[in-house]
Amino acid sequence: MTRRKTIRDIHRLYTDQTPITMVTAYDFTFARLVEKADLDIILIGDSLGNVIQGHDTTVPVEVDDIIYHTRAVMRGSHSAHIVADLPFMSYQASNDDGLRNAGRLLKEGGAQAVKLEGGETLAPMIERMTDAGIPTVGHLGLTPQSVHAFGGFRVQGRGDDAARQLLADARALEDAGIYLLVLEMVPTELAQRVTEALSIPTIGIGAGSKTSGQVLVIQDLLGMNSDFEPRFLKRYANLERTIVDALSTYGDEVRQHHFPNDDEHAY
Repeated sequence: MTRRKTIRDIHRLYTDQTPITMVTAYDFTFARLVEKADLDIILIGDSLGNVIQGHDTTVPVEVDDIIYHTRAVMRGSHSAHIVADLPFMSYQASNDDGLRNAGRLLKEGGAQAVKLEGGETLAPMIERMTDAGIPTVGHLGLTPQSVHAFGGFRVQGRGDDAARQLLADARALEDAGIYLLVLEMVPTELAQRVTEALSIPTIGIGAGSKTSGQVLVIQDLLGMNSDFEPRFLKRYANLERTIVDALSTYGDEVRQHHFPNDDEHAY
């Protein structure tokens, strides 16, 4: 029987200096394919607001959205470690809100851990979640829920003061109990400093090659949106063209009465 990876498995990869593979996915179909590829972690990200729902930011995403998509992923994946995002305003108002909603992601969604964005001000909440048996993942650098405060999607941690603050935030989050830290769009040298300063793994996205692992959104790495071209993205396929060509061919064949063929596609 297939066994799902746990925090201990992720830590073992880290101590063995084996790069950790993480992908963001949101449904059964892609989770099933990730299972076949044997990647380590699936993140059900609030980026579903952009990728699935078509919003400009992650801000509109609700806890119920994350629960719904986590359940779908769980049906397709049986071995990957499962982390679910706490969306905007599901934890910022109070520690009670954060604890309650984190519990929902585990209890109702089936996630093994939750991810939340922010620095040392979150330490008391993370400590409380840890005490309640809820594993937590931190997220520093570009935190998309704060896109309006940042004034857009920009590299974070540039300059001595910003770098010192990010490093202090990372240490505070580790002390509070996180077991994994995502670093998004920070300079490579700073990501390396943070990684070397911590005794837990870091996962980079636009943070260079010196982190403990990497994460990309599955639709992005498969090349399903040619309009999305951040510097950090590497496309491993060009499925947008393949899918559009297939759909166009299907449409043409239906219109020209070439599909279905009664000899091959009918009963």
